[in-house]
Amino acid sequence: MLSYPALIGGIDADHTQWIHTIRASALLRDEMSALRLKRRLDRGSIETTDDSRIVGRVGVCDRDQIAEAGAAAARAQPGWVAMGMETRLEFARRVGKVIHDNADRFVEILTAEGHPKRLAEWEVSAAVSMTNDESLDLYRSQMRQTSRIAGREIHLVRKPDGVVCVHPPYNAPTANSIVSLGALIVGNTIVVKAPRSSAFGTAWFWRELVAPTLDDMGAPAGTINLICAAPNEALEIWLDSDHVDDLMFFGDSERGIEIGRRWSARGKKAVLELGGNDGVLVWRDADADLAARALAECFYGSAQVCIVPKYAIVHPDIAPAVIARLVELARDIRPGYPEDDDALLSPVLKAEEFTTVLADALAHGAELICGGNRLEVTGEVSEFGYFVEPTVVTVPGLEVAERLDAVRQETFFPLLPIIVPTSDSDARLLSDCIDFINTNPYGLRNSLWAGDRDVIAAFCERVHNGGLLKVNDSHIGFVVGLPSQGGAGLSGGPYGEGNFPILRTSRLQGISVASDVVPREAIFDSSVS
Repeated sequence: MLSYPALIGGIDADHTQWIHTIRASALLRDEMSALRLKRRLDRGSIETTDDSRIVGRVGVCDRDQIAEAGAAAARAQPGWVAMGMETRLEFARRVGKVIHDNADRFVEILTAEGHPKRLAEWEVSAAVSMTNDESLDLYRSQMRQTSRIAGREIHLVRKPDGVVCVHPPYNAPTANSIVSLGALIVGNTIVVKAPRSSAFGTAWFWRELVAPTLDDMGAPAGTINLICAAPNEALEIWLDSDHVDDLMFFGDSERGIEIGRRWSARGKKAVLELGGNDGVLVWRDADADLAARALAECFYGSAQVCIVPKYAIVHPDIAPAVIARLVELARDIRPGYPEDDDALLSPVLKAEEFTTVLADALAHGAELICGGNRLEVTGEVSEFGYFVEPTVVTVPGLEVAERLDAVRQETFFPLLPIIVPTSDSDARLLSDCIDFINTNPYGLRNSLWAGDRDVIAAFCERVHNGGLLKVNDSHIGFVVGLPSQGGAGLSGGPYGEGNFPILRTSRLQGISVASDVVPREAIFDSSVS
């Protein structure tokens, strides 16, 4: 069994408490037995065993260790930034190679924690794409721009904020914590907090893949620090710490917005990655099959991924074809053990809320097209199943949709409302659809499927909601050169935007290097005569 203590200043911490990870498939096969084993291990009432159900364990930090991790990062930061931009870019390139070389093991770790295998492969491939040559060239261009103007060499340079603490979400902590590689590239040092509910994958990634890469390059001890701790305790200590500058927080919108207020009031920066309620607009001339395939991405991971589509607006002329194809696709998306090659559904944590939200939608005029049931891992309908059947409802018009929690609130279960609007003209309809998307209080991604170039232009110019817009493309797919996360409103707070961590955890500095400039003359030199 693998055992990961906290890594603080390059040294393994001592622990009196450990959190054990039990294989997700074991929990699905025999929940009570697996949970009983976990409780006994976490309480220390039995010694660790060679039981194949146990994936590994991670040490839990006390308050002093949480504080020391921030101090260690602060001590390391000047040395790390002094190693230079090109060295840090080379570090990222090496991490990408290590991820690629360990991809099979990485997928195995994620599936053990409960990620369906195909989604785990998607997460790993996204991590590799973050560190490929095209991405690194983009990061280089973001960190420094140089020009020559009037006898001066002008530099616009991004300088690191200092120490960045990373608070990933419980549902996908490893994949989201990897985003903080950008904070390292720009010259920050970091403290990553693995969530107690799913700590193992995050600990494995940073300790097995990243830390050895930094050691091989001679990076200062404390460039990265890994802890596992109670979330509120860590956030409180970080907020009060003189060593901590920024927070990358992933989590619930209501909580995250309040955290952002508190950090801002203390003169600290909070980069917020919160909830999502992404919309897709399908226009009359779209490819119905491809649009339906993109909409079916809603059901991946049982929609417990913030960047999947959560509602769609489909032009009435093409709605029958899109819905018919979507239903076909939905019926092929099934539950299963995470290791199964064909499983795409995950156990739904908010299954009771699914029932309530679906009932509310139907009571307000929505029509159930497919799904609506809870399922066992075998696919059998069961009142107490851990899975939820991919569910599609149609909603008659934007006015009805506006009143539905299924449309206007973030949902975390596989329910996709298809809004079929009506209007006396396409121009008016397009305007109404864009207004509807823009008034969504969330703002991660929005997509369009259309052939008409004027419609595409209007969508791209007038939709201001969202950190990312995609046209005729996978909704959840990653695109090199664009931010994979980020948004405003309930998705990122008042300062939210498309999130490149290199930019969000740094500040712009202007530098002028003059040649043949006489100071007094330069002051009064003016183009105004």
